[in-house]
Parts: sequence; C-alpha cells; structure tokens
Amino acid sequence: MESMCSLAFISAEKRPLSLDIQSLANRLVRLDISEPSGVLVCVVAQSSLFEQIKARQFDDPHLMVLREKVLRGGAKEATIGADGVLRLQDRLCVPNVDILRKRILEEAYCS
Repeated sequence: MESMCSLAFISAEKRPLSLDIQSLANRLVRLDISEPSGVLVCVVAQSSLFEQIKARQFDDPHLMVLREKVLRGGAKEATIGADGVLRLQDRLCVPNVDILRKRILEEAYCS
C-alpha cells in the first residue's frame, strides 16, 4: 500500500481531501495530477487470488523467515516489492496454505 505520509504536514483544511485520496488509493484508484489542466483517474484491477496470496504470506512461517532475511538484507534472491509482496527471483511466493493451493489448482484446471 502506498503511504500518504503524515497528516501533520498537511494544513487542517486540506486533511479531509487527503483522507479521501487515501481512501481511493485503498480501493486501487490512482490519481495522476502531472498535467496542470486536469486529473487522470484510473482503476487498477488485480486478481482477488493475488490479494489472498499477499495477505496469507504472513501465515506461512517459512515465508516469514524469508521476509525477515530480506528486511535485514540477508536474502539477495528475494525481494519485497512496493506492493508489499514477497517474491523469490521475481516470482510470487505462494504461502503453504491448503485453501490457496486448492484455489490455484481449481483455477489452473478451469483455464
């Protein structure tokens, strides 16, 4: 998740707008205000399976050990992306959780 920094640095009258923008970001809506004449809005679609994998990475003790190594700089082959997802050699680390394995296999057979 992207950070909105601290509200302490935003004037009181602009804080509600900042909270609205953060709320949109949490719903995967991105705003681009690089053009002074307008605002570009887009919705970023991600698989709910991806979101489940991301959330459940914290349920796998082996992935938690790997995550700690990455955070300490001791795992060169693994990374934690800007999206907070743990990857090994640029591949998504799928936690060893039965319900996810079942869902992945079901989607693989249905494709």
